[in-house]
Amino acid sequence: MSSSDHTPEAAQNPQAAAQDWQRWHERRVETVSSAYGPLSLTGTHWLADHPDGRIDGVPGRWRDAGAEVLLSAEEADGISVDGEPLVGEVSLGPDRGPIPASRVSAGDRRLAVLTREGLWAVRDFDPHSPARRAFKGIEARGHEPAWVLPGRFVPYEEHRTVQVENADGRTRGLGLAGRIVFAHEGAEHALHVAVESDGSLWAVFADAGSGRSSYRFRFLRPAAPGADGTVTVDFNRSLLPPCAFADHFICPFPPPGNTLPFTVPVGELNKL
Repeated sequence: MSSSDHTPEAAQNPQAAAQDWQRWHERRVETVSSAYGPLSLTGTHWLADHPDGRIDGVPGRWRDAGAEVLLSAEEADGISVDGEPLVGEVSLGPDRGPIPASRVSAGDRRLAVLTREGLWAVRDFDPHSPARRAFKGIEARGHEPAWVLPGRFVPYEEHRTVQVENADGRTRGLGLAGRIVFAHEGAEHALHVAVESDGSLWAVFADAGSGRSSYRFRFLRPAAPGADGTVTVDFNRSLLPPCAFADHFICPFPPPGNTLPFTVPVGELNKL
C-alpha cells in the first residue's frame, strides 16, 4: 500500500480511517525492515571516486565506460550476474527494479548499479547490516482527521529543475511539475511537487518542527489529482526519507518554498 492509498470506507468513517492508517504503518515497518529495505544499504560508491575500479569491501572491478559500467570478476570474488557465476567481464546498465532483482549478487548481498546526472555508482545492500539488526521501529503518530486537507494541483506551464543539496552533501537537480495548494488554520500554503510515472505526486518538505520533533525533512506522496485538479493532502502519511534509515542514500533536501511555517506533528516522525 502506497502512502496515498485510502479505502472508500476510510474516507468517510474515522474509525475505518484509523484502522486503514494502522495497516499502512505496519506495512511500512515491514517494508523498511525487509531483507533488502533501506536499512540494508551499507554503501553508495561513486565510480568517479575509484578510478582503478577497486572499491574497498566490494568484490570485483567496476569501471565507468561512459554509457555503461564494466564489471570484471574472478572466481574468488564470488560474484554472480543474473544468477550465474561471473568469471570475466560483463556490461551493466542501471538497475531500475526492486533491489532483490538486481543483476549482480555476492552471496546474500545485492550490488545495484545506479546512475545520476551522468555519474555511475554501485550500491551495496546487505541483509546482515548493523542498521537492520539495530532497528526498533518507526516513531509515528496515529491518524488524525484534522490533518487530512483538501487541496488542488496547479501544474507549471513547463517542468522545472531546481538545484538542491542532497543528503550526501552534493547538489543535484530536482525535477518539479507544479504545486499543491491547500489551507491550514485559515491560511493558504503550497508545496512544489514532482509528478511520478503513475500520475501520483511527490513532495519533499520540512516544517517548523523538522530537526526537533521530527526528522529534518520528510516526503509526502498524494494520489494522482482528479480531472479538476483536486487532491487530498494527508499529512498523516508523511514519510521518512530513505536517508533516515541509512546514511548512504542521496535524498534531496526540500526545494525553496517547501518549508512550512507550522509544525506537522503527525505521520512518520523518526526512526526508533
